[in-house]
Amino acid sequence: MWHPDGMARPRIVITYCTQCRWLLRAQWYAGELLQTFEAEAGEVALVPATGGVFRIDVDDVHLWNRKRDGGFPEITDLKRRVRDLIAPGKPLGHADRVADAQT
Repeated sequence: MWHPDGMARPRIVITYCTQCRWLLRAQWYAGELLQTFEAEAGEVALVPATGGVFRIDVDDVHLWNRKRDGGFPEITDLKRRVRDLIAPGKPLGHADRVADAQT
């Protein structure tokens, strides 16, 4: 996704299962990512699917897969993973403090 400043911005895609009724969860993750990465993300897209899928991709990187990674990500972990890909120097405040406390 191109931004008016001429810089390419990453596309974050949240694919969710409609049969499992995970739209609200997908919307919540999307809102959190848009708020945190408003200057860095080009787009957050919600893609309906079936078959129990819940996946989060940043451009061509498979960041999270419910089946592979065991459930749904904690929002702090998801924000750190996205940050590490699209804005490595960006401080995340509380999310960083939680990670520091766990190590």
